[in-house]
Amino acid sequence: MSRLQVVSGKGGTGKTTVAAALALALATEGKRTLLVEVEGRQGIAQLFETEALPYEERKIAVAPGGGEVFALAIDPELALLDYLQMFYKLGGAGRALKKLGAIDFATTVAPGLRDVLLTGKACEAVRRKTKQNKYAYDYVVMDAPPTGRITRFLNVNDEVAGLAKIGPIHNQAQAVMRVLKSPETAVHLVTLLEEMPVQETSDGIAELQAANLPVGRLIVNMVRPALLDDAELTLAQGGVPRAAIAKSLSAAGLGGARRGGNAERLVTPLLGQAAEYAERHELERGQRAVLADSGLPLHELPLLTEGMDLAGLYRLAKELRKQGI
Repeated sequence: MSRLQVVSGKGGTGKTTVAAALALALATEGKRTLLVEVEGRQGIAQLFETEALPYEERKIAVAPGGGEVFALAIDPELALLDYLQMFYKLGGAGRALKKLGAIDFATTVAPGLRDVLLTGKACEAVRRKTKQNKYAYDYVVMDAPPTGRITRFLNVNDEVAGLAKIGPIHNQAQAVMRVLKSPETAVHLVTLLEEMPVQETSDGIAELQAANLPVGRLIVNMVRPALLDDAELTLAQGGVPRAAIAKSLSAAGLGGARRGGNAERLVTPLLGQAAEYAERHELERGQRAVLADSGLPLHELPLLTEGMDLAGLYRLAKELRKQGI
């Protein structure tokens, strides 16, 4: 299993939820996982029902078997200060630059530099070792930008080409790319069984592969339970006479058998719902086929009808472990 797990997906597919569940799943049985946020939305803190994350690695959960999940919300400005201190030993001068607004200016006008800082911090955590020469974290999970921006975000080598041909920034970008394009990294894409998310996922796969970035798994989120089997779907699409349905409803105590009774009035809305379900089922079947054509491992997570909370997050993590992640 790759040590850097990058999770992306179209907005609204629940990529942050999947990233958090993945971090819990990977931390099972005593492992240590770092969950990294790069978009400044504090989505991780909300999911784990904790206060806003500072720019430091903080333990936020314990996984089954005693594993630990740490989280880090990367601030580009503070990451740049770290970078300046690491390579240029600026110390107080770096803090002075922040007060003058130079740090904010640099990360705003040079988005390539911003991406180097964000990805570089995650890659540093992947490579970091303890005094015992063991990795500080068994896995690092990044809640990354959406699919439409993920290739550009990860392909920092191209982003910094216009910033620096040589020097520390160039060398840092090269070091980051060595991690991102190696077997140490896997980019997972989260989608729904809907046309637009699936199309964006297909486009994202093609872009990542063209950039030689390692695509990992496809995770279909919020999958509705199957209510009818194939035979029942056929009946739902018009295979049962209205009179027979009304008779069955009456037998179940849902209205009298007389013409115009409650049972007969229920037939039309029931058939409408059944037809709607059958249509959606057929759409989802087609979208599954599109995803399967990618040849990538495909996983599905259920729709939690009671809403997402910490218990739901652990449930999704358990589901990922059952599916071999």
